[in-house]
Amino acid sequence: MATDRRRRRDDGPSGPVQLGELLAEASRELAPPTLLAAVQAAWDEAAGPVAAAQAEPVSERDGIITVSCRSAVWAQELEMLQDVLVAKLRAAVAPQSIAGLRFTALPPARR
Repeated sequence: MATDRRRRRDDGPSGPVQLGELLAEASRELAPPTLLAAVQAAWDEAAGPVAAAQAEPVSERDGIITVSCRSAVWAQELEMLQDVLVAKLRAAVAPQSIAGLRFTALPPARR
């Protein structure tokens, strides 16, 4: 019985893959293992699409995550929702690591 020298690759996709899927996977693999990176990854789901479009986590110090908001109105609104947001973020990342959220009315740099 002759051995087939060709190797079949079973570890990859069998058909075309969306570029967005590949980039998302690469981004997850390359993200630094920091609290801020974990919160940023969980932010869209925790905050919801409307709030996530208006604010983003930008820094962390001693477990306090600073969230930059597009306006003072959004900062105030998210401040009132802080308990809910912290609970959702703690469920997504290590619970003891998030001490709280701080909201600023400085527009995010990437927007």
